[in-house]
Amino acid sequence: MSYYHRLLIPVRAERKAEKGKEREEAHRERRGGVHGWAREQPSLTELLPLRTVGSQLVMDPMLVCKKTRRLKGKLADICRKEPSLLKEIAKGVQVGTRECQYQFRNRRWNCTTVRRSLKKILLRDTRETGFVNAITAAGVTYAVTRACTMGDLVECSCDKMTSKGNRLAKFARTVEAKKSLPTEGDWEWGGCGDNVNFGFKKSREFMDAPYRKRSDIKTLVKLHNNDAGRLAVRNFMRTECKCHGLSGSCTVRTCWRKMPPFREVGNRLKESFDGAAKVIPSNDGHSFITEGPTIKPPGRFDLIYSEDSPDFCKPNRKTGSLGTTSRQCNSTSPGVEGCELLCCGRGYDTRIVKEKVNCQCRFRWCCEVTCNTCLVKKTVNTCR
Repeated sequence: MSYYHRLLIPVRAERKAEKGKEREEAHRERRGGVHGWAREQPSLTELLPLRTVGSQLVMDPMLVCKKTRRLKGKLADICRKEPSLLKEIAKGVQVGTRECQYQFRNRRWNCTTVRRSLKKILLRDTRETGFVNAITAAGVTYAVTRACTMGDLVECSCDKMTSKGNRLAKFARTVEAKKSLPTEGDWEWGGCGDNVNFGFKKSREFMDAPYRKRSDIKTLVKLHNNDAGRLAVRNFMRTECKCHGLSGSCTVRTCWRKMPPFREVGNRLKESFDGAAKVIPSNDGHSFITEGPTIKPPGRFDLIYSEDSPDFCKPNRKTGSLGTTSRQCNSTSPGVEGCELLCCGRGYDTRIVKEKVNCQCRFRWCCEVTCNTCLVKKTVNTCR
């Protein structure tokens, strides 16, 4: 045996051992992982450290960027060069999660933040997943834009529009004139508006960058819903004005652009959730079409999905459903919060509880309000 062949022996042995490990890991994944839970490749959303802390979804920016060697492109740049921006992104995720929990507080799936449950739900392309992705992208856009306006980021500032030489001002004068711009008296752009374009850009870089080169149906659905969430913020900016003149005569008004309240963003996306369209891959492999020929193609503001949702009535480790047992319901409502629908026909238990509330409040000059504490009885219905 030559000296060259003797050198190759340990290299071949090492490669053989690596292939053996790969086969073992693949076999373990097919069996469902170490504890019976399937092992999937982590998505960007799963990189966010989720845990139950009250009713908030907590994201630690340091954990998101802990393994920067595995990150590439814009996401890696944010992690390595813009730590202050990452903190605002974390705030945006929390804003989106709180709004998600508000919008779904009375439904079978209540936007739970239990890590194992949410992870399983995010791996599917259901309507619920679409809403989570959209509201998270909207929350990041909102938080970053707000930080720019408040001067909390050195990378950006507020949007200082002027009447002359500003493309956005010209656009607003023509397109938005019929909506919210003043129609009487003279007015001009001024003040410090919300720099939503910067927030939109950074949300896209953080949320979308890892998926831009992929064209599978899951990626297409995710990117579409992310953009729908961001557009629910950017395309519904409003104009606010301040009057200037003697004795408040409002001879001249200074106007600026401002984001809508985030509750309006959540309401708009919730409407899109209720009317979400199911899509399937198109023949070209790079786009999607609606499942039925009679269904209207979704627009940029619409949410889409490719998998039907489970009923979320019973706990299911495969789908991430926690069930509705012990959830409070309304015995007199025929809607989704009613006991009949929320409890999935299993019935409900009723009990009387006593709560302490403020009562007989009085105003004392000046400037204090004093109240007594009263015990009131309250009927509570919980699903069986």
